Amino acid sequence: MKKKLLAVLLTTATILASFTACGGKNDAKSSEAEGGATAASSENGDKIVLKGIADLVPHSEIIEYIKPKLAEQGIEIELVSTAADSTTNEKLNAGEIDFNYFQHEPYLLSEVEANGYDLVSAGGIHVEPITAYSDKYKSVDEIPEKAVVAIPNDGTNEYRALRILELNGFITLDEAAKDSLSASVQDITEYKIPIEIVELDSAQIIPTKDDYDFFITNTNKALEAKITSTRLFSEGADSPYANIIAVRSADKDKPAIQALVKALLDEDTQAFIEEKYDGAVIPVK
Repeated sequence: MKKKLLAVLLTTATILASFTACGGKNDAKSSEAEGGATAASSENGDKIVLKGIADLVPHSEIIEYIKPKLAEQGIEIELVSTAADSTTNEKLNAGEIDFNYFQHEPYLLSEVEANGYDLVSAGGIHVEPITAYSDKYKSVDEIPEKAVVAIPNDGTNEYRALRILELNGFITLDEAAKDSLSASVQDITEYKIPIEIVELDSAQIIPTKDDYDFFITNTNKALEAKITSTRLFSEGADSPYANIIAVRSADKDKPAIQALVKALLDEDTQAFIEEKYDGAVIPVK
């Protein structure tokens, strides 16, 4: 009886061991197959997902326009945010996203120098010309002496604002400031037309615009705020401040990134920018 019981127990144990072994092997194969399929789809380019951060206007709107074109090539664009901030380049450098689209190259270079990021421009896409607006006057000729103008106080945009004031006959800037592309009111050598310049945080200009005879701000801010102020004068298409697709240097020549930039520079995309923004955003030719 004991011998029979022992034999049954041994047989049962053998069967259970066999099932367990088979189950383990199948699970491993299933796991390997799933992992292999994921890797294959990524490597073979069945579907490539590019994660990015782009400002809401006009950047994300332009990205939305080209999404169908890229989808035909197996490239999906996923915007994880439409509000770039001071951490956006840090996130790109850390690999949390694949590209960002909100800044011009001089700003990117200042970020690289300050933080040691390994980031580069994959291509310039459009210019958001810094522009003078007014709710009181319809042309430059109407602006009186001693008019008060608000301009942004950050290094790059303050220079841009002062430069268009110079180009439109209000002031003369020191040559050294023009060489450095950085200036403040202290770099004004002459007021050809007497005006009062108020330096403000760029975020405060539009909310307080009624306090000034005219104001200078970036067109994307004007578009986002949907202001109807008269455009008096602005930068031209030759501005060095084209907004760019920024990427890690190792990714610049990857086919998906190149396809993204090409789609943004295609003639139909340029036509879309020109028509939609009516000169407030200028495509890079």
